[in-house]
Amino acid sequence: MIDFNRPHLTGNEVKYIQEAVTDFRQISGNGVFTKRCQHFFEEKYGFKKCLLTTSCTDALEMAAILCDIQPGDEVIVPSYTFVSSALAFVRAGAKIVFADSMERNPNIDAETIEALITPRTKVIVPVHYAGVACDMDRIMEIAGKYHLLVVEDAAQAIDSFYKGRPLGSIGHFAAFSFHETKNIISGEGGMLVVNDDRFVRRAEIIWEKGTNRAEFFRGEVNKYGWCDTGSSFLPSEIIAAFLWAQLEEMDSIQSKRKALWEEYYHRLKPLADTGRFHLPDIPAYATNNAHMFYLVCNSLEERTAMIQRLKEHDIQAVFHYLSLHSSPFYRTKHDGRSLHHCDHYSDALVRLPMFYDLKTEDVEKIYNIIAL
Repeated sequence: MIDFNRPHLTGNEVKYIQEAVTDFRQISGNGVFTKRCQHFFEEKYGFKKCLLTTSCTDALEMAAILCDIQPGDEVIVPSYTFVSSALAFVRAGAKIVFADSMERNPNIDAETIEALITPRTKVIVPVHYAGVACDMDRIMEIAGKYHLLVVEDAAQAIDSFYKGRPLGSIGHFAAFSFHETKNIISGEGGMLVVNDDRFVRRAEIIWEKGTNRAEFFRGEVNKYGWCDTGSSFLPSEIIAAFLWAQLEEMDSIQSKRKALWEEYYHRLKPLADTGRFHLPDIPAYATNNAHMFYLVCNSLEERTAMIQRLKEHDIQAVFHYLSLHSSPFYRTKHDGRSLHHCDHYSDALVRLPMFYDLKTEDVEKIYNIIAL
């Protein structure tokens, strides 16, 4: 069986967890491994402030608090995304205004955003699908014109770039995921990035259950107390220790994944050139972090047949998001606009197996079944 995903272990995960438990004797959050991971991202990518969280969803919920979302505020989100991109703001009382995808790419169509802005609009949430950058210059231009905040949903976008700038460093905030399906993993886990000085101190307070506990442990105050809203967003040291083992090997993980992605692309391109399906489109301003390899079929029927054919040969391929604007939870709240491209990706996009331990002969087998 070729699974859709298999979590990759570097070999030091259990060792570092053992160190957290027996050497540092701290398994609650914000210890040695948490600080190592956060410093890694701040140094490598120039993020202003990084805070590990228990999930990317938690990071997005922190961002919603920091954006001061109030009931009735509007937040622009692509419809073709995971539910967390919208849910974090819905929980704060926002109305979600869904945007369509691009014709050649599942990312938000930046040229449709300005027409969606009203006096109630507060935030734009670009989602870097498959780790490929949205048109961030255009999005930041619109945000600046209308005094909006930008929260990059970079769940899939670790180690990916827009015109040389790391994804997650461009918006006011960014949220990353370390779920076991991602390039770098900790089982569950995420991270909030704060790039705007105005929000750094409050972010840390919200992260620590609304207290200034982190400042106390740094010796910056002589006691700590309840200062703001917040929750228990920080993960345990066990999660951070696992993550640190992954971060140490990030370059080799990325190199292997990119080689597999290229293997897929070069094998499948001749078939794509005949019109059987479309391959991923990487704009000139974006890099590819090899988070996933997907195909876009011509119809729902063709995709269903492809997934079934692969399944019959013990290959697990999956489709991805169902458009949020037509979901059971939100369809009665949507304003009725047709989001044609989102719906097409919902019907036609299929994700192929993609993980570190996939072999080139596995890719060859998958290609041979698709080519039948």
